[in-house]
Amino acid sequence: MEFTDFGNKLSSHSGILQLMDDIAKPLPSGVVPKPLGGGNPARVKEVEEAYRRELEKLLSDGEKFEDVICHYDSPQGRVSFIEAVAEFFHSEYGWPVGPENIAITNGSQSAMFYLFNLFAGKTGEKTKTLLFPLMPEYIGYADQGIEENVFVSLPSKCEYYDDRTFKYKLDTEAVESYLSSHPEVGAMAVSRPTNPSGNVLTDDEIRKLSQLAARHSIPLIVDNAYGLPFPDIIFADNAAPIWNENIVLSMSLSKIGLPSIRTGIVIAEKEIIKAVGNMNAIIALATGSIGPVLAEDLLRTGELTRLASEVVLPFYKAKADRMTALIRKYFDGTDYYLHRIEGSIFCWIYLPSLSIPTLQFYSELMKDGVVTVPGEYFFFGSKEQMEGGAYPHDHYDKCLRLNYSGQDELVEEGVRIIAERYRQFSV
Repeated sequence: MEFTDFGNKLSSHSGILQLMDDIAKPLPSGVVPKPLGGGNPARVKEVEEAYRRELEKLLSDGEKFEDVICHYDSPQGRVSFIEAVAEFFHSEYGWPVGPENIAITNGSQSAMFYLFNLFAGKTGEKTKTLLFPLMPEYIGYADQGIEENVFVSLPSKCEYYDDRTFKYKLDTEAVESYLSSHPEVGAMAVSRPTNPSGNVLTDDEIRKLSQLAARHSIPLIVDNAYGLPFPDIIFADNAAPIWNENIVLSMSLSKIGLPSIRTGIVIAEKEIIKAVGNMNAIIALATGSIGPVLAEDLLRTGELTRLASEVVLPFYKAKADRMTALIRKYFDGTDYYLHRIEGSIFCWIYLPSLSIPTLQFYSELMKDGVVTVPGEYFFFGSKEQMEGGAYPHDHYDKCLRLNYSGQDELVEEGVRIIAERYRQFSV
């Protein structure tokens, strides 16, 4: 049996496969797991109760439940939910969007796969590339290109502060220069908040990227899976929702309580939305209905955004503050830097004195039941950029991503062990 190049590429080992596999992989007998690795959000009681009420309403409303589960939605997604999304963003933010500007996908991961391959790859005799202007970036993007060597990236600038924190900054001049000298770039993509670092691109940075995209006639894809207005896991100021016809905005219901139902939302100009709907038809026939059905009335009544701002945001802000305090406590006296947690459900720690690569450090931590994600997977780019086994950034093999949304006592034990092992493996 022989797989195609496409089959080999998508079925081979990848960082995102390791991340998702670690969520469910059993550890050696007797080892208590300290799961700081995957992207599973926490269970938030008030959010779960809201979805339970919506499901109970659905079940008690004649044959509405049967109608939902027994009929395909359109390839663009559930029409009534699309209308609710369009009405919300038009009335709340004044965006000039209608149903023709919105498509539903089976999760935002699927949306990114569609969008990346719409704009990066063979185009007649030319090959278009996709530029990631702020590296490190989300592990789940790295292997999504159908064709090889179509993702390129730029390392971020870095500012360090006296309190042992740091922050990645967009290197605007480098982005401008790259776009000017590389007309083959077909799109740019960022996550906001940025996964893995919890960095939040400012409004000015997003507007600058949007202006550059417009100047070069390419779209700016913004992955807003943790952002405003829902789930609203943003702790930074100056981070308003932004959309215009140069921006393709991807959203998700995963981090506001529905990770297993896989519901992504894409807001873009109508030509892109039509393409996404057509891809849905070919790849999946249609999108799942349950997520849109459970969220529709919550969105129309304002309950979804209330839950985001009054429940989800303070829940994760308390978790983030606790994680910061734990790292300061257990890493005190070591050479470490914590990226300022401005959003998402992760923290990103830089360990400059680590004597082994974080891929190896990750394996050492697994022996103690501590599940993390090694930093190497979050630095990716073209073949030329990755030759030699190190991305051109000092942080390439010295960082760990930690999910702080789990049980407090397990998170604390995990941080304690990581700090202890760091002392053991420091130069």
